[in-house]
Amino acid sequence: MGNRDPIEAHADDSRDLYDVSTWEPRSSLDGLSVRLYRGILTTLRAIVILLAVLILLSQFLLGSIGVTFAQDPYSVGLVVLSVAPAVGLAAYVYFSDITSSEPLELIVGTFMLGILFAGFAAVLNTVLGPVVRGVPAAFGVLGAVAGSLLFFYLVVGPVEESVKLLAVRLYPYRDESFDAVIDGAVYGAAAGLGFATIENALYITRNIGAAGTEMALGAALTTAGLGWVAAGLADLSIPVVQSGASGIIGIFESGGRITALRALAGPGHVIYSAFAGYYLGLAKFNSEHAGPIVVKGLVIASLIHATYNVMVGFVPAVFSIAASQFLGVAIPDLVAFFAFVVVYDTIFGLALFRKISRYRTLYREVRGRSDREEAFPPEATEFDP
Repeated sequence: MGNRDPIEAHADDSRDLYDVSTWEPRSSLDGLSVRLYRGILTTLRAIVILLAVLILLSQFLLGSIGVTFAQDPYSVGLVVLSVAPAVGLAAYVYFSDITSSEPLELIVGTFMLGILFAGFAAVLNTVLGPVVRGVPAAFGVLGAVAGSLLFFYLVVGPVEESVKLLAVRLYPYRDESFDAVIDGAVYGAAAGLGFATIENALYITRNIGAAGTEMALGAALTTAGLGWVAAGLADLSIPVVQSGASGIIGIFESGGRITALRALAGPGHVIYSAFAGYYLGLAKFNSEHAGPIVVKGLVIASLIHATYNVMVGFVPAVFSIAASQFLGVAIPDLVAFFAFVVVYDTIFGLALFRKISRYRTLYREVRGRSDREEAFPPEATEFDP
């Protein structure tokens, strides 16, 4: 009988079971109830988005992002550069959707929600971090290590992956264009890209803001005997900004390292969210097990995410020390970090690739069989009417 009441399961179609064991909107009260329900859901979604907008505005107005962007507009270029690898990975997931192309407005909307909802993760990480880390830290060094592990696996991973999945659930999931399991991976990747973008912006602007005393580019050009260049830029109303002792070059010098680091970290968010999004898509088309399926996706994404956060803190350093001690080769920290991230993201990127490839293969097989059946219907036998 499944999820049907015994009366509904055994009654014939001639019986009216409305408001007894079945229900559909008939009366004015029914219609009012439907409208109230939809209104409550819409209001709750609006409140969630409004809170996210307020948090983002506070980060821009009170944090480092707004100040740095206003003083150093060229720093926006660093943020763009930092997300370039993540954009490439998200584009691959997008074009891997063999079923149909997802509407651009849904992709952009999910990306924007990924940016907005990152603020929820920042608040929760800040509030829960001292609690989860602080209690074990009272037991010494081992306690502090345990506290960090708990923080990454119980707070950072689950919280950040949940808010990214929330961006997918609140917007594209409800649209009729979300009509295949693989669409979840596409929108999950878009949400991850949005999250990575605002996270990179925070890291980069904080790094530039802490660079120390800065000097105007115009003054630097004049000192170098290139005052005419500064005057020309001013005449063209091109902002002549500062950074360090070398003007715009100083911006890229002071922010170049953190930009490179964030460029390597960004694709991870796309990978984690694509996994969680894929399982959200799977849940949409398997409603009887939707809850466990969504949890499975979040567990996978959170474990990959948290393990990265844990390992990136010591694996590159161990690699550098081992290379120096046993091979006599001095490996710069940035190179060791780059090697670790490339290997880690490649492993799980390939796992994501295999999952998407399996879907694409089965889709082709099923569509091919369906097309053949439609093109060549079976011949009627002597037993057919």
